[in-house]
Amino acid sequence: MVFNSFEFALFLPIVFILYWLVAKGSLLFQNLVLLAASFVFYGMWDYRFLFLLFFSILLDYTSGLQIHAAKTPRARQWWLFASIVINLGFLFFFKYYNFFVDSFSDLLRTFGLQPHVWTLKIILPVGISFYTFHGLSYVIDIYREKVTPTRNFTNYALFVSFFPLLVAGPIERATHLLPQIEQPRRFELSKAADGLRQILWGLLKKMVIADGCAFYSNQIFDNPHTYSGSTLVVGAVLFAFQIYGDFSGYSDMALGIARLFGFELLRNFAYPYFSRDIAEFWRRWHISLSSWFKDYVYIPLGGSREGRFKAIRNTFIIFLLSGFWHGANWTFILWGGIHALYFLPLLLANRNRKNMEIVAQGRRLPSVPEAWQMVRTFALVTFAWIFFRAESMQEVAVYISGIFSASLIEMPVIFPKGLLLLTALFLLAEWQGREYPYALANLEPRWPRPARWALYTVLLFCLILLKSEQQQFIYFQF
Repeated sequence: MVFNSFEFALFLPIVFILYWLVAKGSLLFQNLVLLAASFVFYGMWDYRFLFLLFFSILLDYTSGLQIHAAKTPRARQWWLFASIVINLGFLFFFKYYNFFVDSFSDLLRTFGLQPHVWTLKIILPVGISFYTFHGLSYVIDIYREKVTPTRNFTNYALFVSFFPLLVAGPIERATHLLPQIEQPRRFELSKAADGLRQILWGLLKKMVIADGCAFYSNQIFDNPHTYSGSTLVVGAVLFAFQIYGDFSGYSDMALGIARLFGFELLRNFAYPYFSRDIAEFWRRWHISLSSWFKDYVYIPLGGSREGRFKAIRNTFIIFLLSGFWHGANWTFILWGGIHALYFLPLLLANRNRKNMEIVAQGRRLPSVPEAWQMVRTFALVTFAWIFFRAESMQEVAVYISGIFSASLIEMPVIFPKGLLLLTALFLLAEWQGREYPYALANLEPRWPRPARWALYTVLLFCLILLKSEQQQFIYFQF
């Protein structure tokens, strides 16, 4: 069941009615409704993995209580170690086992050996990387004494499995979401209306921009050897907008759906393609994952406080881990490594925290240097997306060699003018709303009601008339 499906269009109102009308006034019943809905939502993907989700919840719930109750530092460390090892063990088995087996086999073959290895036909449980990181952050925060474990199993299970964020994030923290789960919630029309606006914007991002770009980018990436260099550039640009519209569109829908039930989830995107350097890009792209690696890997390793060498080492570690988190393929690891190389000059020059404010804040247009910086950063990010999208290193080589060929100056074979115009209008809308959580968030105080409703009607017609063939959400595979 996906957010832009007919099944979900039936599922959401039923849960909404049960939550606000049937369970009204009872925090326990409201949380039970959401928990049951979350397990139904997950079970619709593959009911066989409900046990794995439940086991992960039970493991970290128990580990958190045991760490808090432990009388000695050694006992606390043992429970933390057990939680981390078991969680990462499941993640390794389902997501990385075949990768390591195949990579080790290839290494032996370079020495002339012919190993007989066993690979497994493993189905990757949807969302396992996300809910595993939810649980790990909870247990680690208890160990660090940043949060007190909850004894209410229902509340903790809902924290991990809350259906808007279960399969593709954002990666929540117990310090942020658990207090909201534990406190009574009252229906607020303004909050629900804001949630619906964000859902609408997310649907447009996904169904019009992302799926429209996917139609063409898939053709180009699936046959890179048959297209000119200029067409390959178009394919890379289209994929850049595909993955942004796809993932940030999902996040917008997740945040909007959560707001319908009275919750505020962590923001996951903040207009990353308006970034002026790579450091700013990573503060604005998949924010919940970037901050997770910073708080639980980069800073514990020493961050940038223990000398230049360790700062460089730690930077490469988190970027390579970020790439590996996305998938069991050398292309993802190299994608992370490329971003580490992009980031390195900023780190060495102490300029990685230069652009902290919103670009052109309070101004209608950016300055010429700002515009150039945004174009340059987008070009670097788009080049790295080639590694992310390619199926293998051979495909990467074919794609990049095709770009840097004489055919780069030819007219592109694929150049969807209508889609590119829509994308330009989409970017303009995002630029106008860049100082707000999402592009439509500034309508309520500034636009009169008739103008707002006219715009919503136009956007709904665009959604119906311009939607492309439905594509799977990219981040569901992670």
